[in-house]
Amino acid sequence: MPEFDFRAPRLFVDAPLGAGQTVELDRNQSNYLGNVLRLAAGDTVLVFNGRDGEWRAEIGGRKRADTLAIIAQTRAQDHLPDITYLFAPLKHARLDYMVQKAVEMGCARLQPVLTRFTQVSRVNGERMRANVIEAAEQCGIISLAEMADPVPLGRLLASRDPARLLVFCDEAAEVTDPVQALRAATAANAGIDVLIGPEGGFAEEERALLTRQPNILRLALGPRILRADTAAVAALALVQAALGDWRKCQ
Repeated sequence: MPEFDFRAPRLFVDAPLGAGQTVELDRNQSNYLGNVLRLAAGDTVLVFNGRDGEWRAEIGGRKRADTLAIIAQTRAQDHLPDITYLFAPLKHARLDYMVQKAVEMGCARLQPVLTRFTQVSRVNGERMRANVIEAAEQCGIISLAEMADPVPLGRLLASRDPARLLVFCDEAAEVTDPVQALRAATAANAGIDVLIGPEGGFAEEERALLTRQPNILRLALGPRILRADTAAVAALALVQAALGDWRKCQ
């Protein structure tokens, strides 16, 4: 496993990174470094932008942190496994949690999906992005997950790539060994979509539409009914262990 410096503070910056460059900090970043982390001029942090890898940078400024002087690269840019997390939006704190955990699990793309029993029809994109960045900062992640606008389930299914494996997590599916089922599936190189529904489950017409999709694996996540945010962690852990980049750690 790569050796990461988890003790050093990390900061996402939306600017090009390279040795010798200077990055201007906005007011929120300056406040975070100076008032939250209690760092001052001359202290160092790790910075990343999701494109140029991770870099060590020195804080500059007199009364407050104003700039970062980029010193040297600490890690080259990596790439996330081609896993898209499809989910029915939840309310506030539970959605925050679910987004953070999807990022920690290594999802490359987050796609809100509107179903018949979805609790929330509007998604705060800025809040989602803030949770993506926060999870990446705290967990040593240097590739940011992409975020998409919410789409109705029918429209999503009509436009998705049929070559991608669709892992349809369905509480009504027959309970079998999910690891064995995933390992027997064909993910090829087209990517994986993992679908978690709302708290009320899927309507019968939605389930019928889903089961007609090509390259689909209908999967029960064990003998107990899970809340949507719990199901997200369980499903993504199973997919990463059976088909994703967790296998590279063995």
